[in-house]
Amino acid sequence: MFIIGESLNVISTKIGRAFKERDPVPIQEEVKKQKELGADFIDINLGPARKGGPELMEWVVKTVQEVVDDVPLALDTSNIDAIEAGLAVCKGRPLINSIMCRKERYEKMLPMCAKYNAQMIALLWGPEGMPRDENERAELTVELIYAANEAGIANEDIFVDGIATPVNVQQDQVYSLLQFMPMVKDLGEGLKSTCGLSNVSNGPPDHLRPILNRTYMVMLEKCGLYSAIADVYDKDLVDIAKGRRPDIVEIIGKVMDEEAIDMPSLSKELQDYVKTARILLKKALYSDSWLEL
Repeated sequence: MFIIGESLNVISTKIGRAFKERDPVPIQEEVKKQKELGADFIDINLGPARKGGPELMEWVVKTVQEVVDDVPLALDTSNIDAIEAGLAVCKGRPLINSIMCRKERYEKMLPMCAKYNAQMIALLWGPEGMPRDENERAELTVELIYAANEAGIANEDIFVDGIATPVNVQQDQVYSLLQFMPMVKDLGEGLKSTCGLSNVSNGPPDHLRPILNRTYMVMLEKCGLYSAIADVYDKDLVDIAKGRRPDIVEIIGKVMDEEAIDMPSLSKELQDYVKTARILLKKALYSDSWLEL
């Protein structure tokens, strides 16, 4: 599992201030730490970046590459001009995060992606917003991949993002993404996949977020997920992603395959993963107390 580090983000008070004040120190400390923790990509998230976006993105990319130039960058902002400014100064092959399935945006962004030989995240957010189910996700994928191919972008350079959603308010959508993930490989040979993993736990209490993120990552990977935009500061999550916790992967797989599980024989840790997987599979209604039941 490839991990796209999510922490260089304008919503962080520390990083947001560094962006605004053009202070390189917190930014460079952050990316060096993400590399040390095992990030395969580093996401530079400027948010809307409406004012001075292109200049800011160019400065941040250069600032990052002064200390880390061997980890590819994902450029993340809704400001199209800022994306291009970053692409122009990136070393190696960057990843555009993201190009949504809206014609007025992808007609501008796909030629830019091809021009700079970048990879792209195909975000399945369509003209009507969030797709209702896995079939609508498939329809949006076909439209966006066809347009990308017409622009000269190969399937191997496309990461399909089916959009992860908070389990406490959209449990059906959480399950739908699991249903969609195996479809990706059939929608285009060579396609990769990704998702904003932390979205699944956006809303539940902070102490429950890590186990939701880890469990969902394992479940999505079993269904075909290639990469995840995730928190590299969660050591257990990175250990699971890098194959260092096969016991957790195995027990979650058993839940997904509906194998009989002897709960009393399991450690408390593995019992919690079983309970969490059952929530994400809609085998029980979500509540903040699911681990206590």
